[in-house]
Amino acid sequence: MILATHLSLWLDHDVPSLMEQRRKACLVDADPYPVIVITTSPVGIAVVDEAIVRGEPVVASVRDQLVAVTEREYRDWTKSHPDPEHLVHLNHWSWVKTSVPAARRDEFAAFPLAAGESFWLHRTGTTGCGPERRFCHLWRWSGTTAVLVRPFIAERVRRL
Repeated sequence: MILATHLSLWLDHDVPSLMEQRRKACLVDADPYPVIVITTSPVGIAVVDEAIVRGEPVVASVRDQLVAVTEREYRDWTKSHPDPEHLVHLNHWSWVKTSVPAARRDEFAAFPLAAGESFWLHRTGTTGCGPERRFCHLWRWSGTTAVLVRPFIAERVRRL
């Protein structure tokens, strides 16, 4: 649900303005129609695939540029096809960390968990010419339901 909602909204609403910002911020030799690499989990990949099949106007306009992969696939690709200035691609990531490190639990003491609940972190962001965006949202998982506890918490990942 978290990934499906986020990725659907991102594809339908954020892609056009992101592409416009990219055109204004990138070097002149940057591809104006870059590959849009979405780094996510298998669930997120299925969401992107479904969005492509649905053919909504915004998604249809970038269909040939979209590819959804796992983080490992993206890292392997960037090693064999370096593009540090993001001249031919941009990367949007969206994934859920279901095992929050114990070192972070003190930060969330104001949000006590009930028996059987756990915290999840939804990490999302975009890089690829223009300002990099990184966001992290705290969720509570009961085993059947995810509830947003606090959006836009401090991100601890420095570089992916």
